[in-house]
Amino acid sequence: MKKYLLTIFTFILPFINFAQDAQEVGIDQKIDQVFGDATGWFVNFIFYQIDFGGNVKVFWVLFPLILGALYFTFYFKFINFRGFITSVNIVRGKYDDLDHRENHKVEIEKSKFTDEEDNPDTIRVEGHDGEVSHFQALTAALSATVGLGNIAGVAIAVSVGGAGATFWMIVAGFLGMASKFVECTLGVKYRDIGADGTVYGGPMYYLTKGLKAKGLGSLGKVLAGLFAIFVIGGSFGGGNMFQVNQAFQLVQNITGGNESFLYGKGWLFGIVMAVLVGIVIIGGIKKIAKVTDKIVPFMVAIYVAASLFVIIANYSMIGDAFGQIFSGAFSPEGVAGGAIGVLVQGFRRAAFSNEAGVGSASIAHSAVKTNYAASEGMVALLEPFIDTVVVCTMTALVLIITGNVTAANAGLNDAQAILLTSGAFESAISWFPYVLTVAVVLFAFSTMISWSYYGFQGWAYLFGRSKKMEYAYKLIFCVFVVIGSAASLGSVIGFSDAMIFAMMVPNMIGLVLLAPRVREELKKYTDAIKNRISDK
Repeated sequence: MKKYLLTIFTFILPFINFAQDAQEVGIDQKIDQVFGDATGWFVNFIFYQIDFGGNVKVFWVLFPLILGALYFTFYFKFINFRGFITSVNIVRGKYDDLDHRENHKVEIEKSKFTDEEDNPDTIRVEGHDGEVSHFQALTAALSATVGLGNIAGVAIAVSVGGAGATFWMIVAGFLGMASKFVECTLGVKYRDIGADGTVYGGPMYYLTKGLKAKGLGSLGKVLAGLFAIFVIGGSFGGGNMFQVNQAFQLVQNITGGNESFLYGKGWLFGIVMAVLVGIVIIGGIKKIAKVTDKIVPFMVAIYVAASLFVIIANYSMIGDAFGQIFSGAFSPEGVAGGAIGVLVQGFRRAAFSNEAGVGSASIAHSAVKTNYAASEGMVALLEPFIDTVVVCTMTALVLIITGNVTAANAGLNDAQAILLTSGAFESAISWFPYVLTVAVVLFAFSTMISWSYYGFQGWAYLFGRSKKMEYAYKLIFCVFVVIGSAASLGSVIGFSDAMIFAMMVPNMIGLVLLAPRVREELKKYTDAIKNRISDK
C-alpha cells in the first residue's frame, strides 16, 4: 500500500511544483481555459437543441431518455410501482435463501477475455462466492448517485426552471425506476467473472453478449466501445471533477469566501482529495462497498433529518410549496423557456442525479451475490426513488419554503447554486452550513470512489485487465481530481453533463433491444418467489 501511495504522490508532484511556480492568481483560470477549450466541441454536440419554434428548444438527448423510460414502464407493466414492496423485502434479506438453489438453469457463454466458459447469469453456480451483498451493491451504487446532484443539482434546476422543475424531477424519478431495473438486471445476467473471482459487468458486457445472441454482434461491439469511452469520460467528469469542484466551493465559502486562504487555490484542495481518493480506490469494489455501506446511510440520514427539520419547522408553508411546484410545472411564470423549459430542467437534473438509463449503476450491481439477475434489478429500482423522489424533493421543498426560488435567482450561475442550498439551510439552522460542508465533502468522496470503479470497468474493457492498466487509470483519475477542483464549474458541469448523457445513448439502444430477455429473468425470479411461498 505504501508503494502505491508513493506512486500516486510522485505522479501528482509535478502539479504541485507547477502550481507553486505559477502566479497564484492565474493557475485555476489557466486550467479552466485549457479544459474548456478541449471539451467545448463535445459539449456543444451532446447538448444541441432542436428548435420547435416559439422559444421552445429541447436537447435531443432527452428524447431517448424520456421515451425509453416510458417504454419500460409500460412494457414491464409498471414494475416501478408494483415491484416496490418486493424490492424492499429483497434488500431486507427475505428471499436470500433462493440463492442457494442448485437447479437454476443458466446460459453459458464464452468470456470476452479468456477461452474458458463463463456464466453471465450468476457467480455462485460457477463456484464463486461473489463480491458484495444486495445491500452493499445498493449502497455502492447510491454512493455514486445520492450526493451533489441532490444538493447542487436541485438548486440549479429550481434556480433556472422555478419550483415547477421539481414536479418533473419527481416524474423523471418514478419513470427512471423502470430504466434502472432493466439495466441492472442485464448487468448481472451478462457479467464476466475473472479467474480470481473478480466481477466485470455493466453495459459493455450486456451490449456485446446480449446483442450477439440476437444476431447483432457488430452493433453490440460498436455500442459497447462507445459506452466504454463515455463511461471513462463520465468518471472523470460527473463522477470526479463536478464532485470535487462543488465540495471546494462550499469549503472555500465557509472559510471566508473571497477572503479565504483557499481562494484561488482549488488545486491545493484537489491534491488533498486526490491522495485520499487514491488510498481507497486501490482496494477495489470490496473496499468501496465497505466504505459506502457505512458512509452513505449516515450521510443521507443527516441530510434528510436536516431537511425534515426545516420543512416541519415551517409546516404551515408546506401546502403553498407544493402548490408552487404543481402550478409551476404546467403554467410557469417568469421562467425562461416556459413549460417545456421547466420540464427540460427537471429531467436533465434528475438524469444527472439518479443516472437512470445511463447504465453506470449496473456496473456496481453486477458484483452482487445472487443466482437471479432480476433480483438485483428489483433492488436497483429503489435508487431513483430514494435519490430523486425523496432526497431531491426534500431539497426543493427547503429551497421553496425558505424563499430561495425567486426570479432573481434564475440568473445564478452553476457555481452559485450549491451556495443557494447552503444559504437556504442557514436561514433555518444557523450552524448547518458547516455540517453541510462536511456532508458535501463526504458525498463527493463516496461518489468519486464509486465512479472510479465505473470508469475502470470501461478502461479494463478497452485496454485489458492487467495491473499496469489498472494503476494507469487510477493515477489519471487522481490527476483529474486536481483539475476538477481548480477548473470553474461552467466548464466542469458542461463536460460532466455531456458525458453522462452520452453514456445514455448507446445504453438505451441496447436496453430496448434486450428488454425481452429481462422479462424472461423477471418471470424466472417471480416464479421462484411464488414456489418458495407455496412450499411454506
